[in-house]
Amino acid sequence: MIKSMNMLGKTYRFDSLKEILAKANEEKSGDQLAGIGAADTRERIAAKFVLADLTLGEIRNDPLLPPEEDEVSRVIEEAIDETVYDGIRNWSIAELREYILSHKAGPDDLKRIGSGMTSEMIAAVAKVMSNLDLIAAASKIRTVTRCNTEIGQRGVLATRAQPNHPSDSIPGILAAMYEALSYGIGDAVIGINPVIDSAESVRAILSATKEAMDRWSIPTQNCVLAHVTTQMRAIEQGAPMDLLFQSLAGTEQGNKGFGVNIRLLDEADELMRMKGASQGPNHWYFETGQGSELSSYAHFGIDQVTLESRCYGLARQYNPFLVNTVVGFIGPEYLYDSKQVIRAGLEDHFMGKMHGLPMGVDVCYTNHMKAEQNDMENLGVLLTSAGVNFLIGVAMADDCMLNYQSLSFHDLAALRETLGLRPAPAFEEWLVKMGIMAGGRLTEAAGDPTLFMG
Repeated sequence: MIKSMNMLGKTYRFDSLKEILAKANEEKSGDQLAGIGAADTRERIAAKFVLADLTLGEIRNDPLLPPEEDEVSRVIEEAIDETVYDGIRNWSIAELREYILSHKAGPDDLKRIGSGMTSEMIAAVAKVMSNLDLIAAASKIRTVTRCNTEIGQRGVLATRAQPNHPSDSIPGILAAMYEALSYGIGDAVIGINPVIDSAESVRAILSATKEAMDRWSIPTQNCVLAHVTTQMRAIEQGAPMDLLFQSLAGTEQGNKGFGVNIRLLDEADELMRMKGASQGPNHWYFETGQGSELSSYAHFGIDQVTLESRCYGLARQYNPFLVNTVVGFIGPEYLYDSKQVIRAGLEDHFMGKMHGLPMGVDVCYTNHMKAEQNDMENLGVLLTSAGVNFLIGVAMADDCMLNYQSLSFHDLAALRETLGLRPAPAFEEWLVKMGIMAGGRLTEAAGDPTLFMG
């Protein structure tokens, strides 16, 4: 695919779909590091014009990474609803954007056309949308999932409590967990990132959190975010695991860097069906993030937005309960500053929703990035307005184990109250019984973890 565009007396030539997609991206330091980004704003605009004129059929017929060479490409290709695709194959990317943003396109319509699109098509339309476009489009879509409880309903902002501890201390984890619960946080999942990646440690943390959930009748899910093979061993040892976790990449080689492949994910999925502790049909939790493929030299010259979209194409194969992008965690090499982090968070959320996924975001940054807490709070407001399924909270917005900044428990509570949103229904009922919430708002008892010391 060779395309050109004459703009302001200069001709811009693009020699491949891969180049068009990369140069149509909003500025990302990761694309610059890979040597594939636009040279300047004019070239970026020219690439957007060229991309907007491409049809969905042209994109499908020119695969960036052929299915015979990459198993992620095969999963994406085989999932396409051919009937839906046949009805939209001649749409241009510009026409697709207009349809998505139109009043006639409701939630079911967007889910339907999403089922007929490859991940590359979804990434392409994100590149020609403004930040407000991404918010307006994503806000239409709701994806309800059920593990032990349901989340994703309109009017609900669910939350992950992330009570990490630098030495996997069970009392320390529980203390942070109880603080989160006292603010009404944790209806999506109690999810702990372990320091020690062993089946014994995973089982101990899962057992402690499940015991607390049972003792206080907390309607939520638990998860320990170790490698999937470690979690599988913990399940075999009898660990009470509600959600199975794994990080995903957008290429087969990238997933190899994470130590996983489709065969292993299928095996883990079957084990969870047989021996997992969850009550509902959705038992996976996936995390992604722009730039991971470049980190493992597995990007094949494809831009990081398109690769991120391909992660979602893989994730939807497993009908997950939760998916989130850890948007600013990898660092300034891939997202240089707050402007790029905010853009990436909105892109990822929109692309995940168009894949039909229950999409969340870890609104975060690292200390060597040109960003600050106000930027994360801004992104939190934007994503909440866009109908994000869940956000992640850590104590005082400072993860003492992973050493990065996110949103705090009280930040998430403030987002709910400011924008008129509620916890998941079953969780809110429990909060009312505990005296933590009344009439959709926190009570004077909120924020006091000694509630759980009796």
